[in-house]
Amino acid sequence: MNGYVERHGLMVTKALAQLLETRILKDVSADVFWSGYAALLSDLAPRNAALLARRDQLQTSIDNWHLANKSKPINGEAYSAFLTEIGYLVPEPAPFTITTANVDPELALIAGPQLVVPVMNARFALNAANARWGSLYDALYGTDAIPGGASGSGYDPMRGAEVIGWARAHLDAVVPLDGASWADVQALNTIEGKFLATVDGREIGLAIPAQFAGYNAAGSVFLRANGLLIEIVIDPNSLIGRNDAAGIADIRLESALTAIQDCEDSIAAVDAEDKCAVYENWLGLMDGTLNETFEKGGTTMTRRLNDDIEYFDPQGKPVTHPGRAVLLVRNVGHLMTTDAVLLDGEETPEGMLDAAVTVAAAMHDLARDSNRNSRTGSIYVVKPKMHGPDEVAFANELYGRVEDILGLPRNTVKLGVMDEERRTSANLLACIAAVRERCVFINTGFLDRTGDEIHTSMQAGPVIPKGEMQGSAWLQAYETGNVDAGLAAGMQGKGQIGKGMWAKPDAMAEMLEDKIGHPRAGANTAWVPSPTAATLHATHYHRVNVRAVQDELKLRPRAPLADLLRPPLLGGRNLSQEQVLREIDNSCQSILGYVVRWVDQGIGCSKVPDINDFALMEDRATLRISSQYLANWLMHGICSRDQIEDSLRRMVAKVDAQNADDPNYTPMAPGYDGPAFEAARDLILRGAVQPSGYTEPLLHAARRKAKALTAKG
Repeated sequence: MNGYVERHGLMVTKALAQLLETRILKDVSADVFWSGYAALLSDLAPRNAALLARRDQLQTSIDNWHLANKSKPINGEAYSAFLTEIGYLVPEPAPFTITTANVDPELALIAGPQLVVPVMNARFALNAANARWGSLYDALYGTDAIPGGASGSGYDPMRGAEVIGWARAHLDAVVPLDGASWADVQALNTIEGKFLATVDGREIGLAIPAQFAGYNAAGSVFLRANGLLIEIVIDPNSLIGRNDAAGIADIRLESALTAIQDCEDSIAAVDAEDKCAVYENWLGLMDGTLNETFEKGGTTMTRRLNDDIEYFDPQGKPVTHPGRAVLLVRNVGHLMTTDAVLLDGEETPEGMLDAAVTVAAAMHDLARDSNRNSRTGSIYVVKPKMHGPDEVAFANELYGRVEDILGLPRNTVKLGVMDEERRTSANLLACIAAVRERCVFINTGFLDRTGDEIHTSMQAGPVIPKGEMQGSAWLQAYETGNVDAGLAAGMQGKGQIGKGMWAKPDAMAEMLEDKIGHPRAGANTAWVPSPTAATLHATHYHRVNVRAVQDELKLRPRAPLADLLRPPLLGGRNLSQEQVLREIDNSCQSILGYVVRWVDQGIGCSKVPDINDFALMEDRATLRISSQYLANWLMHGICSRDQIEDSLRRMVAKVDAQNADDPNYTPMAPGYDGPAFEAARDLILRGAVQPSGYTEPLLHAARRKAKALTAKG
């Protein structure tokens, strides 16, 4: 216990105590904080444990029901009645409307992209915060959004012309001129509160004059499409502007309106040392001090948080507009414990520590005079992996207790409820009702939700191939039901109804084609993996008026609960051996490629090459579905243990080769006995008995082992 200090009966690691007491705590004494936190743990930790035990009880009951009824097809009515009898399904609440107040417009009123990044990586965290604004020209020029690519090492005028053509066509679609095309503009002017463009010697305005938002001293013009600002950058002396008739050098878009700084799935924080690094970065975002120095192209650069931007409205009145995304922090769920704080010699719930420390750190933002994260005085927390309304109500109480400890007004903390567990999806309105005074966000997460779908129905039978999940009845009911519940609860105009991640960070053309489906589905935000993706996804919100879509969706019938509860089973269908082996290899390669970086290097989220060497964004959610998928097939004899073992060893060769250029990489072959390989193997072979199919327990144990081996040299 040499690394700990005593605080009100708790043993706290010295590093955490010092960070809290010297830097994080603001307007509350260390004594008040620790006494309050000790009381919180004493009261709530046993209840946290009881909620986890309840998960296990329900899962056991569901397993037994499926085993007892295995010889016949699932009867939907009987299954629903059974789930109601055991308390898995609860009565739907009477009609209600959330009363969440003091919500920033970026969450409540304006639809736009949302970035999710690992807060443990300072550079990524800063990039996400600064992704409020992005260059449309750069996003188009450097990606496959437009076919082909630049030629040569310098600026390619032909590629540039394609980019400018695409961008001007987009302006024609979303901020059209009155009887002319943006491609023909020769000059831009603002005169007496009006926007004027010169085309063929004529001065014309916008087709919708109200879309003119203002201008700045440099001559740039600000337009607005569905609430999002578009800056037409004028610089006739720049490389691009000097060859443009109107001197247009760039088109900058308001892009990531919000960003989730993640303490959960995208990081590998397994001990007190890691948790302190997480909290320190979040503090730096909240007090504005976070910076990161790095080398790029042989030049040393320092990245800091952007300042707010200034411009004038059409009448010449100064306007200060955010230069950063509004940040939410994703705490961990109820499952894991941490060694950062011990009670009676035992680890304590990690989610409770996250709640207390991240909220305390966010108080620095509330005290700032400028460049504030929340202009309405709110703190935004996303709470993942909650199972049903009892767990959501528990989270509501937890954050209320934290507010009391820190002296914050009740409901200063706004909560996002992630709809990624089956029991939450089936009872979503009751979940929202349990946090109706502070609910600011719900979303769908296909991968985690699929992992829980497979685990919940583990004993029901073998599931369909992963690639077929997106066409299954339960998923359609899940995606539509989430939006239906959010609208029924009155979230329109008060919070975010979100959709999940685009997992192909290098496939921007495909994203532009497909991801417009999210705003068209009534989601006023959706996750993207990079600032560039945020800028391109912003164009979808220019084109789709999400509020109008939501108004129409309010009239449709709610998604049937029976569809949501229908497990995605193979039934009597047979798969060819070739297909089975292909699925095993794909999943084993994916698992190994992610786990080896997580365990050996502490990388919680990255672009991981798939079996065809195509980079996919991977985090613990993708790992959960792959491991549960193979565990299910193994349980039901679709594949054998020998086939799994053989595939793992063959795919190690693939993954080792894919990482051969990484100087920090440790090959898994030929020993196949390191912590990373053992964890990947256990995630499959022991997957059926992992709590809710989660990957954290095995990953954390393996990462701690790897860190210990590194420390020993």
